[in-house]
Amino acid sequence: MTNLGYIPEEPICAIATALNPGAIGIVRASGKDCIFLVSKIFSRPSALLKAQGYTMVHGWIQKAGKENEVERIDEVMLAVYRSPKSFTGEDMIEIFCHGGVSVVTSVHKLLLENGFRQAERGEFTFRAYINGKTDLTRAEAVREIIDSKTEASRSRAAGRLYGSLYEEIDSVKKLVVDTLASIEVAVEYPEDEETISESYDEKKLLLAKSKLESLVYSWKSEKLYQDGARVVLCGKTNAGKSSLFNALLKEERAIVSDIEGTTRDWLESWVSFEGLPARLFDTAGLRKTDDKIEALGVERTKDLSGEADLILYVVDSKAGLVEDDISFINSQQKIPLIVVWNKCDSPESKKSPENAVSISAKTGNGVGLLTSRVKELLLGTENTEREQAGLGSERQKECVTEALERIQHALNAPKEGYGLDAVVQDIEDALDSLGEVTGEVTPEDVLGSIFANFCVGK
Repeated sequence: MTNLGYIPEEPICAIATALNPGAIGIVRASGKDCIFLVSKIFSRPSALLKAQGYTMVHGWIQKAGKENEVERIDEVMLAVYRSPKSFTGEDMIEIFCHGGVSVVTSVHKLLLENGFRQAERGEFTFRAYINGKTDLTRAEAVREIIDSKTEASRSRAAGRLYGSLYEEIDSVKKLVVDTLASIEVAVEYPEDEETISESYDEKKLLLAKSKLESLVYSWKSEKLYQDGARVVLCGKTNAGKSSLFNALLKEERAIVSDIEGTTRDWLESWVSFEGLPARLFDTAGLRKTDDKIEALGVERTKDLSGEADLILYVVDSKAGLVEDDISFINSQQKIPLIVVWNKCDSPESKKSPENAVSISAKTGNGVGLLTSRVKELLLGTENTEREQAGLGSERQKECVTEALERIQHALNAPKEGYGLDAVVQDIEDALDSLGEVTGEVTPEDVLGSIFANFCVGK
């Protein structure tokens, strides 16, 4: 959204499906006189104008041709939504046409020629927000679902879309408002100083503080589920990195060969570690070489490992740990690392070192255990199966952190000799921060930033 200072009455439209050949394409429209404007290019205008909300009308999108002849564009179904019971809170129509690129763009172009304006990024969701059909936590969850990379990521975003975070923030606000009300009554109608002092009950603020701490704590794992981790496969040549890469992806993506130096550059793909998304990198084997291209690949391996969230260091268990392996492992003190003891199905396999994970990338034996260890190490002590609400964006985390700091200050203020007026100010500031999470109090530039990241048509 680039222009937020407007009243959303102007009819808007956008293509809501990808411009690729498919069975169905959808063109979405919303705004004042939306249904009437579409009726002007519909073969059954009367039926459309009389249609109730949440009904569908069959007919043709058409336009005037040469010599007053009608040119039919496509046979369609129109889904009708009447204000205020629609996604945006306005009258809406969704045109279900055939999914050819030419068909969809022709329908869209005809709308633009008949009173509609092209919708901006996220404008439908923005209108839903300002018309009170959703709050910012739910609006941001829409984008999360679209971007989700695993079923677990989608499930967490769906919880926020359903309202789990909004309800948690609302419960905190009620605790804070109740405390504020009791203080203000005592300040407004004091009987004596002792009464004012006793009016300040910490119990509800302490509970609010605990809830906010849990939300802030949730951000680390929620961010991992949204953005994914960087996991880099390292190791000497022929350790089995490419075989493990294929095993984790469950497809033959990397070339596997007994010839040393087969992988000269890195490969990258998204993978799921028990629902936790990660960008997995298969890298060139670590060894000294006179081959300039392979040497460049080795340097890239070192660069990637330095930027990783986790390193899987693959060792050929038949060769065991050698000096170069130990040197590399010891050099990665700041980055979590798992030693993967590969080819453990071989009779020549040596005993694995402590804390290594024994696997056979060829047969898949031990790969499940490795997947669990990766997830466990990346999340640390974070709750991975959250039933309670979690934060969904950096913006939300900053607002909740501010609210937590102000609540903590309100709790400390009486002990530090401040009066109840200072406590009241801290509590009011905390409420403002909580209001920013859901959008009750939100600067215009923040709204612009949120909805600018949406796709057109959503």
